[in-house]
Amino acid sequence: MLRYTAFAGSAVLAFASLIGLGASWWFLLPLLLFGFLTALGAYDVMQSSHSILRNYPVIGHMRFLFEGIRPEIRQYLIESDQDEEPFSRDKRSIIYQRAKGVEDKRPFGTRERVYDSGFEWLTHSVVPKIITDHDFRVRIGGNECAKPYDASIYNISAMSFGALSANAILALNRGAKKGGFAHDTGEGGISRYHREGGGDLIYEIGSGYFGCRTAEGRFDVAKFRDQASDPQVKLIELKLSQGAKPGHGGMLPASKISPEIAEARGVPMGQDCVSPAAHPEFRTPLEMMEFIGTLRENGDGKPVGFKLCIGHRREFMCMIRAMLETDIVPDFIVVDGKEGGTGAAPLEFANHMGMPLVEGLTFAHNALRGAGLRDRLKLGASGKLVTSFDIAKALALGADWANSARGFMFSIGCIQAQACHTNCCPVGVATQDPLRQRALDVTEKSERVYRFHNNTMKALAEMTGAAGLDHPGKFLPHHLLMRESDRDMVTGQEVYPYLPEGFLLREEPDEFGYLMRWQRSRAASFEPVDGTYV
Repeated sequence: MLRYTAFAGSAVLAFASLIGLGASWWFLLPLLLFGFLTALGAYDVMQSSHSILRNYPVIGHMRFLFEGIRPEIRQYLIESDQDEEPFSRDKRSIIYQRAKGVEDKRPFGTRERVYDSGFEWLTHSVVPKIITDHDFRVRIGGNECAKPYDASIYNISAMSFGALSANAILALNRGAKKGGFAHDTGEGGISRYHREGGGDLIYEIGSGYFGCRTAEGRFDVAKFRDQASDPQVKLIELKLSQGAKPGHGGMLPASKISPEIAEARGVPMGQDCVSPAAHPEFRTPLEMMEFIGTLRENGDGKPVGFKLCIGHRREFMCMIRAMLETDIVPDFIVVDGKEGGTGAAPLEFANHMGMPLVEGLTFAHNALRGAGLRDRLKLGASGKLVTSFDIAKALALGADWANSARGFMFSIGCIQAQACHTNCCPVGVATQDPLRQRALDVTEKSERVYRFHNNTMKALAEMTGAAGLDHPGKFLPHHLLMRESDRDMVTGQEVYPYLPEGFLLREEPDEFGYLMRWQRSRAASFEPVDGTYV
């Protein structure tokens, strides 16, 4: 409650000054000052545009004061060659401007260091196209799927209720409903706030099987059937791992489990809620495909797939071999890059465990091509994809659509305070404190979610047209160029080429090590044939 101290103190001093007027007119000055601050604080608490001011009346204005001198601070950091923070201010500005529907043009050209190695750009055409319809869609669901889903190529990535507040979930879902895109539930299950929002859902099933579990934490097919039959659920996603902490698992302490969280997850109050590092329902690639088959049989005809951060590349090939052997091919796979975020990852995991998105996506795409399966499923990409360029790059490298958590979190007011794990989020996004989450006005923020998605798709349409294409799904690696040094550049096709269809089945040698790993993989086990884990 200390955050209300300035507001309460102003009110007390204003009242004291009012009483003091009876003794001296000199009390008029403090009365005007503290009366103004009291009125300002009352306005801050009631307005709906700024979550910071709702949670920090009066003193919250200091943040906007510091924002006013940000350009000078930023220029100092650039000139002194210091990094500002892991997520650039320019990207944050793009998100905020698109979410608020304000002008996003900038003077004086690029702010990127175009002569640095690693700088990337898209090629453009002298005969650009005008794209009037930016509602880009991709159909997810193969021949075995009775209810395919025409998904937007940009959707909300997995964030659980419990990690995010009720107001945050509701704002995200309402925005998704208005914009016609999907909202991934995260492994925390489908909450009442997902249902209240009415938007399309991707039901994520993690190793804890929340929402479809037995009392012992095993998979309950009857409960799953009930969840899958919900008309809001459009995709069913089996989560193997997430980018920020692959192979780690997690635990929500009993002290943090509210009745609403217990309801969504199907867990009892008063007990720690555990997500095992590995799924207890399968241990081999063949068993995994059989489990996906069970989900498909009981999934109300909806597309079924899985999400993972690529680790041992051979293990992904084991899954592909199991697909070929069982003929159970998922409708989609989502590749999560290790740069994805979370509020609960050990620092070493966040920094050094798992494969980044570009490398993981490229590997998965080519491995599926090599096995002749790429045309039988769709490939999603997730991991810090917040701008239209990020999306275009992911599509060029093999993805069919992109997901974003960070971009949509920022659209509802996240300021990257990095207090997600403390339950003290200053803007009400990542907290279960009812008073703190009150700061997040659902009506206002759901409009920002919708505008962020809509304006990002408009920007993607403009970039696509500038490249001479009529749909962003037509971006290919050769549309992407990268600077290697001061005088050298390479195309995406040179660095991230599409390898030939079926080359693994034909056992054709390649320079990237695909065949070597393919020959060491097997469908019956994730263990390597020769005992070497790579």
